[in-house]
Amino acid sequence: MSDLAPEDAKLVTLARATRARTNAREGAALRDLDGRTYAAASVDLPSLQLSALEGCVAMAVSSGAAGVEAAVLLTGALVGEVPGLAAVRDLGGADVPVLLGDSRGEISGRA
Repeated sequence: MSDLAPEDAKLVTLARATRARTNAREGAALRDLDGRTYAAASVDLPSLQLSALEGCVAMAVSSGAAGVEAAVLLTGALVGEVPGLAAVRDLGGADVPVLLGDSRGEISGRA
């Protein structure tokens, strides 16, 4: 999937930079229906665990987003069940494209 639309390539860049900056297991980015973008890394604290996608959805909801246009999840681990996918679907519906990639930002699939 090397032929990404510019808007989706921006999401990959945001997710990659966020993951690298925090040295987190995951990095994600999300674009809402108004074109605003949100980026988050996974959180793993004793009292709080969030996937990177859940972090993006939380930021979008708290900013008043009415829905999701697209999202990206980058992870260093092999992904079976996509962590946070349910939160994206709750806000955006079942048809929201969620691109999946590795820690370098190479997109390999779609959830």
